Amino acid sequence: MSQNPRNTIRFAATGGRGSVRAAIWLAFASLLLSLPSASAQSDSIASGMQQFQAGKINESIESFRAAEKRNPGISPQLWQLGISLYYDQQFKSGQELFELHKTVNPNDAENATWHFICVAMQQDGKDVAAGEKAIETARKSLIKIDTDRDTRIPMREIYEFYAGRDSAESVLAAAKKSNRPSASMYAHLYLGLYYEAAKQPDLARKHMRIAAATKLTGNYMHDVSKVHIKLRNWQAPDQKADNSDDAAQGKVGN
Repeated sequence: MSQNPRNTIRFAATGGRGSVRAAIWLAFASLLLSLPSASAQSDSIASGMQQFQAGKINESIESFRAAEKRNPGISPQLWQLGISLYYDQQFKSGQELFELHKTVNPNDAENATWHFICVAMQQDGKDVAAGEKAIETARKSLIKIDTDRDTRIPMREIYEFYAGRDSAESVLAAAKKSNRPSASMYAHLYLGLYYEAAKQPDLARKHMRIAAATKLTGNYMHDVSKVHIKLRNWQAPDQKADNSDDAAQGKVGN
């Protein structure tokens, strides 16, 4: 990833976290150019993203926090920090970050889902019954969005599935109908995250592996799926051998 504001803008324009997210990040990166110490701030954010992509969770958090210290006003924009906090098991802090992000991006289905899983993961227990209770608790605090505003496929179906009003089959069917690799990746990524929160690791592993195997480039959320399976040690046997020398540094969950 690039290491200056203009190249950060170029990264946003070519991928980022989907078209809606990329547009927001593009506007934010443009703003950075006019702020004092803009280069240092954008360098910290770019470093945090690179470190996350390398599985260096603690370092990524430190870089995002450094950007916040330089300019506390950027905190609502740092959804990347919220994801890193999730993988560091700082679920309450992640929840608060995604609540803050809603103030600048109020109808983002992905933001609502990350908030959901942060809430769910704070609940006690590791069996399926505990998972059902965690999902019920998270649904009570699901961030409300206008699903007509996030038009990316299959974000509407993902949100409705998390809300308990639609099925996993509908999520997958919408992705398949679109015939877009990115839609398939998002479908499996968010199904995987949901089943992890629901204490169903076999289903979580199945979907996350499919998401990570999708042929995409320049997509940060695709990188999230790849980091996820490394942190959970969910690679296929041949992949485990390939990655034995670059084990991720975050806290590994079950």
